[in-house]
Amino acid sequence: MDRNLARRLGGSLAAAALVLSACGGGASPGASTAATGTPAAGGATTIDVTLQEFAVIPSADAAPAGDVTFKITNDGPEDVHEFVILKTDLGASALPTDEDGAVDETGAGIEVIGEVEDLALGASEDLTVTLAAGKYVLLCNIFDETENEAHYKLGMRIDFTVN
Repeated sequence: MDRNLARRLGGSLAAAALVLSACGGGASPGASTAATGTPAAGGATTIDVTLQEFAVIPSADAAPAGDVTFKITNDGPEDVHEFVILKTDLGASALPTDEDGAVDETGAGIEVIGEVEDLALGASEDLTVTLAAGKYVLLCNIFDETENEAHYKLGMRIDFTVN
């Protein structure tokens, strides 16, 4: 291969990699990550999840089918949060809600797989579930009556895929 052609191709590939990494979005709310979770001892996959006002931020947006351990931390900075895993073909922002804006967990096309309720500010908890291939939504479904706010409606939701 011609040396100049090789340099031009290498430069083009490097530029494309920079553009793609810039589009990745990092850990911002709703950002997508291409990596799958980390396999843990015993074959389970581990996904770190940060809950904060008002986002659910997993370390990966996909995992292989099987046992998945979600290591959940509430980074607040002020509110109690919960972590709910729903199996559904609906998108994260298209789930049926009640009059307060919280997800109707008994709605058509939704199956609750697991949850950790009322995770205090700064607290962490693990949740291990067995997930079949398909589409899921990870969310906080707390409705704060004092502040009249549904965490789901404020953006605490994200799509998650199991391959």
